[in-house]
This record gives sequence, structure tokens and C-alpha cells, in this order.
Amino acid sequence: MIDEGFQRLIAGADSIIPENELKKKLKEGRPLRVKLGIDPTAPEIHLGFVVVLRKLRQFQDLGHIAVLIVGDFTARIGDPSGRSKTRPPLTDKVIKENIKGYAKQIFKILDEKKTELRYNSEWLSKLTPSDIVKLASNITVARLLERDDFEKRYTQQHPIGLHEFLYPLFQAYDSVSVRSDIELGGTDQRWNHLLGRELQKSFGQEPQVVFLMPLLEGLDGKRKMSKSYNNYIGIEEPPREQFGKVMSIPDELILRYFHLCLNYQGEELEEVKQRLEGGENPMKLKLDLAEGIVRLYYSEEEAKKTREEFIKVFSKEETPEDIEIFEVKKGEEVWIVELLDRAGLVDSRGEARRMIKQGALEIDGEKITDFTKNISFDDEAIIRLGKKRFLKLVPR
Repeated sequence: MIDEGFQRLIAGADSIIPENELKKKLKEGRPLRVKLGIDPTAPEIHLGFVVVLRKLRQFQDLGHIAVLIVGDFTARIGDPSGRSKTRPPLTDKVIKENIKGYAKQIFKILDEKKTELRYNSEWLSKLTPSDIVKLASNITVARLLERDDFEKRYTQQHPIGLHEFLYPLFQAYDSVSVRSDIELGGTDQRWNHLLGRELQKSFGQEPQVVFLMPLLEGLDGKRKMSKSYNNYIGIEEPPREQFGKVMSIPDELILRYFHLCLNYQGEELEEVKQRLEGGENPMKLKLDLAEGIVRLYYSEEEAKKTREEFIKVFSKEETPEDIEIFEVKKGEEVWIVELLDRAGLVDSRGEARRMIKQGALEIDGEKITDFTKNISFDDEAIIRLGKKRFLKLVPR
């Protein structure tokens, strides 16, 4: 039974450090405490993070406990992980707003009854200056500079704030505080999680096993999927938005997305590979992929409907049936940038200007490229912004 559970757990993992300790812990026959950190930099959970969440659910299905740690305290420092410069810290207000929707999204995947949801401010905010100095005495500056991003910045003479050295130290202390048996994460967290092992040893605890999952590339096809890079697909985004984003991924990521997002393995994955190598149109494979992802987070009916809608709108260049309506004052002139902003088609007026200059705006089929233009409406009109955003203007 242990061997069967072990094989199920290690499937899809990038690396397990050390693997023999995982086997040993599983043989103890007790519920293991499996730690996973949550970054509260934005309220959405994306498909890249779900890769790790699904692995955590496998641990739960085998009787183990998920220990989710919201990094509300460390977010105030600003994680420099994988970046060439300091990432700005978050305010308490932003952190609280971001974590509100986390539980609802997470428990679509995890078993809530087998989950501890913790905030690292519980223990980190109680540390006195003396406690922090004692904690810091367990790690050398040389060890900190072994971390890739710190080493690069030091070599290139880019500034590193002293507070940034505290981030991995506090994250490692999270493992001590919750007595973690296993820490899950992406491959970019290797150094941080190994530091957790070292700190646990210093506190007389049995060190955690570091369990690393592959990173899912984002929509740009280059960097990891991340809220910070704005290249992600959120699991609570509307079906049409999810579908459209999946259809925009580079062709070379199709196989990887089937594997990491839909858990295709073995014969299923080999079939997709053969379709790709056999010269099948990547668009057809992406349609299957996008439909599978929408089905996973919504329903079979919604997935089929969204697929048909996508084909209708983007392949046949037709307007969607359930287009949103926005009312305007009949005959009143309005700046086109202000209109797009008020209608919610853009996140900012700067984005509106850029998209108009790029020729992404059409009104009743007429392309608008002058963002200084004022416009008025006496009759209904259809706005199309880019490939995915539609709006029906109704004068009143």
C-alpha cells in the first residue's frame, strides 16, 4: 500500500529531496503535515498554482493534512524571488482584499476538512528584535548569497535591501512554526525550501522533505505563470475569458498544458503528442485543451457552449449572442478613451490609448485609430476591442 501511494505521489514531480526520507515518512503510518505557501499578491488563483494544489489534494486523498500558509506578513517585505530587483511590498489593505476569495477557490480543489489555513503573521508578528537576531544567527550571509537572484544582483552591483534577506529566513521559520513534514512548491522555490530544512534542524526538528513540481509557463510562453507577470489564467475567470486565453498560448506549450493542467499522462498524453507530430492543426488541439480546462472549473455544458461561441466569434468573425449592453446618452459626445474606460472594456485609460493606436478598436466594423476622437451615438452600435472584447452600445 505504501509503494502504491508513493508511486502515485511522485508521478509528475520534478524532484523530491531526499526521496528516501519521503518513503520513510510515509511508512510511519501517521498523517503527514504537508506545507504549501500562498502568495497574496492578487486575489486570483491561476492554473500554474493549481499544478501544486492538485498534488496537495493527492496527499489529502491518502490521509495527510494540507497546511496552507498565507504569507500576509512576508508580503509586507516583498518577495524578490526570481527577480533582478526588489518587488514592492503590499499594504495591509491590499493583502486583506486579495485573500478574501482564496478559500472559495482553493476548496474547489482541496478537501477543506483535511486543511489547516494559517497566516504567518500568527507567529512572525510576535517576534521581538531579540528573537529575529537569534533566528538570523542560524544562517550566514554567504549561504544567503548562494540564492540565484541574490547572487546575480550582488555580482551586477544591483542593490539588495537587508530586509530582503529576512524574507527567505521568515519563510523557512514558517516550516518550524507549523512543524512541516513536507513542503510543496515549484522548482523556483528549491533554495527557500531547503533553507526550511536547515532551520528545522537548528530547532531540533526532523527536517521536511522538499517536494518540487514543474513550473507552468504563462501566456507569453517564456516566464512562469504568475500574477506578478500578468501572464496567467485564473480559475475563476469567466469561461469565455479562460477559453480565449488558452487559445492564445504558443503552440509549443500545448503538450505541456495537457500534462500539467489536465493531468494527461501515459497513453492519453502520447495520443496528444502523436496528433501534434502527425501534423494536426494546433488550433484543433487548443480547442480540446481549452474545452477541457473550462469543463474542469465549470461544467460540461459550459465547456461545450464556450467552444461553440469561440468558433462562432473568432473563426467566423461573428458577434456573440449574449453580448453585454452599455447605455449611453443619446447624441452626447464623449471622448472615445473615456467611453472604453467607463464601459469596463479596459483596465486603464492608458491601455485604451495603446489599443486604439494599435488598431484594435472597431465600432460597427469601422476601425478607430485616433484616441483623441470624440464620438456620439443616435443608434445602437457594436464595439469590438481586440479579439475577445465586445459591447453593445444602446443610446437612451
